[in-house]
Amino acid sequence: MKIGIDVLGGDFAPEATLSGAILAKKELPDDVTIVLLGDRDQISSGLLSLGGNLADFEIVHAPDCITMEDHPTRAIPQKPNSSIAVGFDLLAKKEIQAFASTGNTGAMLVGAIYKINTIPGVIRPCITSTLPQIDGSKSILLDVGSNADCKADVLYQFAVLGALYAQNVYGIENPRVALLNIGEEESKGNLLTLAAHKLMADSDDINFIGNIEGRDIFFGKADVVVCDGFTGNVVLKEAEGIYSLMKMRGIQDEYFDRFNYENYGGTPILGVKGNVIIGHGISNSIAVKNMILHSFEVAQSGLAAKVNEAFS
Repeated sequence: MKIGIDVLGGDFAPEATLSGAILAKKELPDDVTIVLLGDRDQISSGLLSLGGNLADFEIVHAPDCITMEDHPTRAIPQKPNSSIAVGFDLLAKKEIQAFASTGNTGAMLVGAIYKINTIPGVIRPCITSTLPQIDGSKSILLDVGSNADCKADVLYQFAVLGALYAQNVYGIENPRVALLNIGEEESKGNLLTLAAHKLMADSDDINFIGNIEGRDIFFGKADVVVCDGFTGNVVLKEAEGIYSLMKMRGIQDEYFDRFNYENYGGTPILGVKGNVIIGHGISNSIAVKNMILHSFEVAQSGLAAKVNEAFS
């Protein structure tokens, strides 16, 4: 298996990316190759300065960088030699089995949709976030930002995608799916959640347990929590903010330490034909390492193929 990594993406690239790759290499099986995409000379000198072994990695020369300021839609065609564009080319040709980046999220979404293509039947691909539960388990929140406006059938598909992710990557059998709402009663909510609730309740494809309120999403009541990307992004940023406030005030707590983004590294784009993983722009070496390890988990699980089978 080969996992491609965009070395040039992220606020602390390339050092954080290369350091993370060195750390990940030590934990991955011997038959997994990390493919580093970026400026060849920069990668080679960077690996040597960090104590890495050039023989441990495959390097693909992609000297251009899509920055956070570049327009997501125009960036890939305008910069065909960029690390992101070349990474998607390799993934499309199946020369790598997963592609991960902490760079421009919009460009990664555009590349996934137009270079790898959406799985037939999926209306809109989405991204997720992991929610640490008080009982030690994990649940999945989706969407968390790629689809700010949604219709009921899109939320229903998020439920199916989230359940497949939970089952195949996290090993949760028959995952419990809940709809994030302003009340537990099925009569509560706006027009979107009322319509989505009916679709989910009438379906045999998911284990729908009903509505869940914001105060309950960390108490282990559901394995998958579904919402539109606007709401999900607010929830995610609020959780990150609470973690930052606790660190600022010197509060040390084992449970709240699990809110640290470094622990999760990245999240796959669900609903596209390949394994595409997006990491946080401020990722350090630990976060990059975990992004690479999660990329391996996603690719090893055959998630994209199983989503394709479910929607075919």
